[in-house]
This record gives sequence, C-alpha cells and structure tokens, in this order.
Amino acid sequence: MESTGFGRGEILRVAEAVAQEKGISTSEVIAAMEQAIQTAARRKYGMEHEIVAEIDRRTGEIRLYRELEVVEQVENPSKQITLDEARERNPAAQIGDHILEPLPAIDLGRIAAQSAKQVIVQKVRDAERERQYNEYKDRIGEIVVGEVKRVDRSGILVDLGRAEAFLRHDEMIPREIFHVKDRIRAYIYDVRHESRGPQIFLSRTHPGFMIKLFEQEVPEIYDGIIEIKACARDPGSRAKIAVYSRDSSIDPVGACVGMRGSRVQAVVQELGGEKVDIIPWSPDPATFVCNALAPAEVSKVVLDPEAKRIEVIVPDHMQHIAIGRRGQNVRLASQLTGWDIDIVSESEDSERRQREFKELTEMFVNALNVDEVIAQLLVSEGIGSVEELALVPEEELARIEGFDEEIAQALKERAQSWLEERRQALEAEARELGVKDDLLNFGRLDLETIIKLARQGIKSLEDLADLAGDELAEMLPGSGLSEAEAGAIVMDARVRLGWVAPTEAAEATASA
Repeated sequence: MESTGFGRGEILRVAEAVAQEKGISTSEVIAAMEQAIQTAARRKYGMEHEIVAEIDRRTGEIRLYRELEVVEQVENPSKQITLDEARERNPAAQIGDHILEPLPAIDLGRIAAQSAKQVIVQKVRDAERERQYNEYKDRIGEIVVGEVKRVDRSGILVDLGRAEAFLRHDEMIPREIFHVKDRIRAYIYDVRHESRGPQIFLSRTHPGFMIKLFEQEVPEIYDGIIEIKACARDPGSRAKIAVYSRDSSIDPVGACVGMRGSRVQAVVQELGGEKVDIIPWSPDPATFVCNALAPAEVSKVVLDPEAKRIEVIVPDHMQHIAIGRRGQNVRLASQLTGWDIDIVSESEDSERRQREFKELTEMFVNALNVDEVIAQLLVSEGIGSVEELALVPEEELARIEGFDEEIAQALKERAQSWLEERRQALEAEARELGVKDDLLNFGRLDLETIIKLARQGIKSLEDLADLAGDELAEMLPGSGLSEAEAGAIVMDARVRLGWVAPTEAAEATASA
C-alpha cells in the first residue's frame, strides 16, 4: 500500500528504529501504527464503520478490512451482513460470527497522516511509560545513581538514563544542596502510576538508604553473614543501626566499622557527616534497649510487655547522655527497638520508691488499723494493696519475719472486713447515682469503674453499649485500659443486650 506514504520495507525499518530509541518492542510500535492507520481509515470511510488495519510483520504490507457481524436481518448495513452474503465469502460462516471485508488502499492525506502520527506518538509514549513502570516497580528498595536535570521549589528531577525520578526536598538531608549536572545517589522508595505517567520517587533520608549503603560497603552484609535488624535516623545529624552476626566468630560491629573506621566513614561521608551508632542487636528486649541507649550506662530496667514500654534507670550523671540533646538519643533508641522508653535517674527512682513505700504504709495503717512496723513489713514483702493481702494464704503471711499464725489470721480478717465495708459503700454510692442493675451485674467492670462512669452519665448497660471503644478508654484515664480492650467490653455489652450476635462480635473484635 504505497499510497500511505511508506514503502513496504520502510514501515518496518521505522518501527524498529522507534522501538530501539524508546526501549520498547517492535511489535508495540507496529500495534501503534495499526491503530493510527485504523483511525485515519475511519475518517476516510466513515466513523460508523468498524475498520481493522493489519501490517504484515514480515513484509510490511498494510491491509485494511471492514469488520461485519453475521446476522439474520440487517439493521445496520455499515456493521452487519446477512448469513447468505457472508457465506458467499466464507461458506463456513455462522450467525454471530464476524467476517473481515477487504477494503481498497487509501491515501492518508496530510491531515489524516498528521492524526496518524499523533496516535503513533501517544501509543509509543504509553508503551514507554509502561516499560518504565514495569522496570522500576521491582526496583523499590534499591539505590540508583543519576544526574540532576532540574531543581525547583518542589524538589529535584533526576535523570536515571532510561527514566526520570523525583526527589522531594523533604526527602533530602537537611542543608545539602544540588545543582544541575551533579551526580546524585538516592533510594527508590516508591513507584506508582499517576496521570502524567509512572512516577519514581527517591529518598536520601529513608532508613533503607543507610541500610543499602552499608550493604555496599560491608561485604559480610551483602553475603548475608551479618544482618541489619533495624535502623533509625535523624537525617543529617545522627543514626543508629542494630546489627547481628550469624557467625559467632565475626564481630558485627567491628565488621561494619571497618579498619580504622573506613567502612562507616564512607557511609558518613555520603550522608553529609551524619554520625552513626552501630548497636549489637539482641533478642532480649532489655539487653537490646540498653545497647541502643549507648553510650549511656544503665543500672536497671523495668519492662511492661503488654504496653511495650520500658523504664530505664540510669546513674544521675548519665541521665543527660541517655536522653541526648533535645531527646535525640532516647528517641532514636525508641525507634530502633520499637519500645517506648522512659529514662529515670537513680535519685528520682529512689525518691519515688520511698514515696510509694510511705504511701502504701499509710494506706495499710489506716485500712487495717495496725501499727507502722507491721504495715512496713507488708510493703517490704511486695504486697501492694488490701486486695492482694486478702488473697495471700495465711501460712505465707505467718512465714514473714516478725509474724505468726495469730497475726496472719488477724490481718486476713481485717483485710476481708475492710473490703466488704468498701464494697457496701461503693454499692450505696452506685445506687445513689442511679446505676441500673444490668450494669452492676454486667461482670466486666468493677464497682469503682462503674461509679467513675456513672459520674460521667453512663448508668445502664445500654448507655455503655452506645459508646465507642475509644470513648470508653478516654473516660477511664489512668486505668491502663487500651482501646482494643475497651472495644471488647462495649461489644460484650451489645451482645448481652441482643444488639449483635456473638459470632459478629467475635469477628468485629478480631478485626479490631
């Protein structure tokens, strides 16, 4: 079809040249050309026709067809054909088949050729974008090197050779400046489709960037002998990485530091002087947190695994080191370990323990009507409430130095008597506040908690069931009740009232 403006062989040569230039397959370019010729032919023969264009992949010959559906009765002659007419062209034709009727060659003309060119350009651009997306979506988590192409208020456009990527200002290390033509190393943290095509997003502040830099500098990490378990960064200022060696003969910290600090210095230089603390990782949370707080020394730790919180007692002169400038050291240690860390000095801890000892002693003196020595002995044994005392077996109490069976029995009786009086007082207050029996008999909340809720207007099981889990948790500050636990209590109330089935409640609690 010479009249299209291409020789038969020339159209294949053009397709191959475009494919090579754009880094896509020849078949994709030829498919774009077919689409363009199809569009131009519809303009020539009429937009009501279904036109099919084919380019022979071997010879480059262009063929045009009109696609017709085989029907019993023709309603649209431009798209349909009767069975008898169809069988004249193909004896095997059946109702519902589609046949192709050859069309004569066309001269595309200047306007049609321009339109065809636009379709080809767009299709090639789409194919190129898809190629970029497919190539880089699997490279998330890699470091790439590119050249700065443009710098503006929003960030830096980086030329990666076969694609362009974007580095936002907030993903750059503070105070670092790049100019056009500068070489830049960065970490691919996201690749996604957007209206203007695939976007590759880079970062120099991502913890993964530091991990990959160490992987490049330390062969043992690349080989899998040493593993970086965690990384926390304050970009441009300080960072901590936790390392672990699978080979007991290899020191993970020493391997990452390198001879005279050569390996870690290479990373520090790339990150603009960001100081790096290399921490030995430990499966024991207490040990790991102590390591993470280096260079501070730790005297004692108290863990709360449920809240994933840890209290760290440090010598007084080490408190400012453990916390760090503007809280940087403890903040990075917390990010690294995944635990909330409270730093307490030894003197603060001592004062607090003395205060707690005094408060508990006074509480036992007043509640049990005993002298101070007996109250102090109870506190020293770790008994922290009258409820705990009531549950301790008499023989255990009798074994406390200075106690005997008679004292143990008297203490148990006084504890139980005090608890009964307190229960009666709380029940009376609940009645006075108008608390309904269904809430009192609910079983998931103690009397003290019920009274706290009643003072805030929650006086029946229905009032409780109307709450959301986070609302209930907010109404009981200091109780240690998490949103998930509060949500489960509310859901139980709804089940008790028949608002939801037990299976639905179980599913809702599990998903929460």
